[in-house]
Amino acid sequence: MFLLLFLPEALPAQGTYSVARRWNEALLQAIREDFARPTVHARNLFHTSLALYDAWAVYDPVADPWFLGKTVGDYTCLFAGVPEPADRRAAQEEAMSYAAFRLLTHRFQDSPGGDTTLNRFQALMDSLGYDRSVTSADYTTGYPAALGNYLGQELIRFGLQDGANEASEYGNRAYFPVNVPLVPTQPGNPGLFFPNRWQPLSFDLFIDQSGNPIPGFTPPFLSPEWGHVVPFSLQESDKTVYRRNGFDYPVYHDPGPPPYIEPNTAGGATEWYKWNFALVAVWGAHLDPGDSVRWDISPASKGGLSDYPQDVSAYPDFYNLLEGGTPSPGYEINPHTGQPYEPQYKLRGDYARVLAEFWADGPDSETPPGHWFYILNHVSDHPLLEKRIGGEGPVVDDLAWDVQAYFALGGAMHDAAISAWGIKGWYDYVRPISAIRWMAGRGQSSDPNLPNYAADGIPLIPGFIELVMPGDSLAGPDEAHLHKIKLYSWRGPDFIDDPKVDMAGVGWILAENWWPYQRPTFITPPFAGYVSGHSTYSRAAAEVLTKLTGDPFFPGGMSDFRAPKNEFLVFEEGPSEDIILQWATYRDASDQTSLSRLWGGIHPPADDIPGRLIGEAIGLEAYAEAEAHFRGRTATGALVPTLKVYPNPATPQSGLTLEFVRRTTGTAECVLLDLSGREVFRQTVALAEGLVYVTCPTEGLAPGLYQLRLKDELGTRTFRVQIIPW
Repeated sequence: MFLLLFLPEALPAQGTYSVARRWNEALLQAIREDFARPTVHARNLFHTSLALYDAWAVYDPVADPWFLGKTVGDYTCLFAGVPEPADRRAAQEEAMSYAAFRLLTHRFQDSPGGDTTLNRFQALMDSLGYDRSVTSADYTTGYPAALGNYLGQELIRFGLQDGANEASEYGNRAYFPVNVPLVPTQPGNPGLFFPNRWQPLSFDLFIDQSGNPIPGFTPPFLSPEWGHVVPFSLQESDKTVYRRNGFDYPVYHDPGPPPYIEPNTAGGATEWYKWNFALVAVWGAHLDPGDSVRWDISPASKGGLSDYPQDVSAYPDFYNLLEGGTPSPGYEINPHTGQPYEPQYKLRGDYARVLAEFWADGPDSETPPGHWFYILNHVSDHPLLEKRIGGEGPVVDDLAWDVQAYFALGGAMHDAAISAWGIKGWYDYVRPISAIRWMAGRGQSSDPNLPNYAADGIPLIPGFIELVMPGDSLAGPDEAHLHKIKLYSWRGPDFIDDPKVDMAGVGWILAENWWPYQRPTFITPPFAGYVSGHSTYSRAAAEVLTKLTGDPFFPGGMSDFRAPKNEFLVFEEGPSEDIILQWATYRDASDQTSLSRLWGGIHPPADDIPGRLIGEAIGLEAYAEAEAHFRGRTATGALVPTLKVYPNPATPQSGLTLEFVRRTTGTAECVLLDLSGREVFRQTVALAEGLVYVTCPTEGLAPGLYQLRLKDELGTRTFRVQIIPW
């Protein structure tokens, strides 16, 4: 649910879009009709962008392909080059289309919207004038369609071994939750035995992203082992490998642990745990326009942040616990117009609700990484944008712009998913609905002289978090709820009969019944909170778009979105007046995304800030990696990092063959070791330029695992091979 407001006459008709843009639009629609899987779709967006980029780059006189002729992870995509085509642009578009078509048809064949999606892919091929029956992958013939088929085929094979567990429908191999599921419709949280760890939610009715009702469903943790997936630009130096129950959890850009609570203990990290989740409950009190609080939500007052707290102890100075929001200097003038930004005073209760819904990744969403492709596409359509890669050099055509932009953004979104979900899987951190209900069930931790005291209970905050005292209407019959915790917060779905006309509003509720500001059939995404995926994705994307365009500001100095009165919100009525979300810079939009998750009730500050910081690092790394390929700076002049070893497994009679491509002549040393490190074969070979074969004998070798090493001027590369009986 992401739409940027641009004048219709400023937008080109889809028929004038580049071939790359048309495939990207088809993919975004396929994502909207698939399951809500932000990790899987970040990978789909990257791999499709990669297919488009490599099919374009291989014919470009400067750009360097990223996958063709390279080794990525443990997979080698052999490539011996193609002849210069008579019509370069036509060859690029043809190869791109066949590559995208083959890959996407494979990836979405089992989607819940699969029939519609595959028909859309087929219709796009037909509209482009390509014959879908052409399946040859022999690119040595010089036909671009064959190259596209080969590239699509290789990306499919790569994806079946890249650590995503695609062959098993991306299922979890080792992870299991330690807490029993929470049933949100029932009061309290009696099953949270490990209050620092993630807890599944059980639904009477869960509605998936395609709108399909699934009764009696407990969604599993999505992608807790995603740290195993082969990244784009993440480096080994970025990675820490943890181990739990005999299974490795790779973590890139490890932020360290979140604030943990020690049961029955006060002080230390326990206090930060309580502060973080109490803030989420308090910010729920901002979700009602009836309080008449108005803010200027224009760039004159919102945006321009440059510094973020580096430690949880600094969070109270950054997040306004009672009033909401963070420090925001805004901008005196729009640098593109030279004029001040016009103030826009709106009700905080409308602003916060629109933010929570606008950035949501529930039903009908292209998921957070897809949101940023949507933003990119509309930035690309803006008439004031000059399409200069990095804001420098000549203006490039739409195809060159789209292909390179998608490649950079896709790589960043893929790396953001790998980093954020690797962290989520390892730290396995609790979500607010679980923590708030659990703490409230323990009691209050502010005053041992008051009733219902517990050192690990929720802190009391007058006017927001209090005890139910005698005479309180919440005490219930026979004062059954006396001295329980009550919250002044959003009242939840029980106060909404008809979402078209009803609004839950804010009021006092028993904390055991607290809900995040989400749809009652979605509630909270099915994975751990720490770190925020939205914060990580969004800041990475903002950095890429800033680098790509050479300007931190949106074209014209601002972009916006209109949420119409009483039409935009989905699960309750609102907003009470038209709201126009506005952002001066890409980073401002990213910061707003992060805050939306706090008002939405699904992240505390402890999830947010590390995600922003990690996203910034990832965005810069990903753009540098992409730019190096745009400029053709990755050519080494020596061994292209491409190697294939076969057969594997081998037999004592078959031998092993190493196959790779050289750009120059040279030498290499081939060594075979058993698992004890004993050398069983060594050979130094002279290497010619071009396609090279090196044979390693296996005669007399006992069955088992071996290490095959190839050492040349670029370093040593190791592969595991298996010898099996004849």
